[in-house]
Amino acid sequence: MILSEPSAEAPEYPFRNPSALEPPREWAELREGRPVAPIRLASGDTALLLTRYQDVKEVLSDPRFTRRLDAEGAARVTANESGGVFGRSGDSGGAMTGDTHRAWRQLVGKAFTAKRVVAMRPRIQAMAERLVERMVAQGEPADLVSAVAFPLPVWAICDLLGVPDSDRDRFAYWSDTMLSMTRFGQEEIDAAQGEFDAYLMAHVDTKRAEPGDDLLSELASTVEGLDGRLTERLLVMTAKGLLVAGHETTANMIGKMVSMLLADRSRWEALLADRTLIRSAVEEVLRFDANPGFGMPRYLSEGVTVAEEELPAGTTVVCSMASANRDERQFEGADEMRLDRSPNPHVTFGAGPHSCLGQALARTELQTVLGVLLERLPTLELAVPATELRRREGLVVGGLEKVPVRW
Repeated sequence: MILSEPSAEAPEYPFRNPSALEPPREWAELREGRPVAPIRLASGDTALLLTRYQDVKEVLSDPRFTRRLDAEGAARVTANESGGVFGRSGDSGGAMTGDTHRAWRQLVGKAFTAKRVVAMRPRIQAMAERLVERMVAQGEPADLVSAVAFPLPVWAICDLLGVPDSDRDRFAYWSDTMLSMTRFGQEEIDAAQGEFDAYLMAHVDTKRAEPGDDLLSELASTVEGLDGRLTERLLVMTAKGLLVAGHETTANMIGKMVSMLLADRSRWEALLADRTLIRSAVEEVLRFDANPGFGMPRYLSEGVTVAEEELPAGTTVVCSMASANRDERQFEGADEMRLDRSPNPHVTFGAGPHSCLGQALARTELQTVLGVLLERLPTLELAVPATELRRREGLVVGGLEKVPVRW
């Protein structure tokens, strides 16, 4: 089978969820019967889907599975020409591999430290409290997504980078075009990304001329690694990736987290009774997410055996971390949400050298906002049945359009 051509046998991917908080039935079926399965992408191209924990973890850590989704013959993930966040190397860091990626990661890692994130926690908590107070003042029912879930991560990543969060509406639109599978046309995407690049280039120039106490200033003044410093193109790409990944995924996760915890009231009550569960509850929510979006695509540079199947060079695979997180081979009672689950080695943030750089910030935001909601709104509840929550559609990240709540 030529994997870049459509196959009548391959089901359309991503799969449909029975409801916004329930996993697609295909995950369990494929884990048991066909752990390496053909799927048809939004572009019409065909790839192979990996659904078991061990296979997903091994592939994400294997350098033979590259991020070169712009390679000749690679399956196109999206319905538009550029492939968005998984496409041309100019649109993301996806094509950085080997020594170049390691050097970039080392440079960014020196600036994006756990110490920096820990120092942000009091400011994140203060902002979360302000957003919740504002939501309460505006009255119930309220949409948790627009009131808290999206503004908080935008503020946090802008604070980290030294970019004004007053531009958050533009960031949201630019992010959506970058993460589009079917929502936007190519002309609209190109125009939006041109604006995004120009905006960030202007900020990079400002940071070089007048550095501040922020990540972008530190990166702009870096004098070691790569070619002596981060080039302007690479610096813009880094800022762009952090802005998009740093607010879009966490914003969606806040809405999904609260919905999962309120969908079964016993979960919320357990956290009210024991706040020490917050940290493990956040990890379990990350593992249990049934609406994560696309997954992680990889392009195979040479022939490899996965789950006893020979995959030829040129194959495109998609790793379903969310399906892997429900694999009974790794997690006892995988289809149950256990707020005290430990250990919890989920692969939500990926694995290997390309694991999510901002996972410490994401965890800090999720733990902090959950703590604030439990403290300020112990009677919080969904204002609609969980089955009526609607997924965000047409993007490579999963989320909920609205989360109506009352208290």
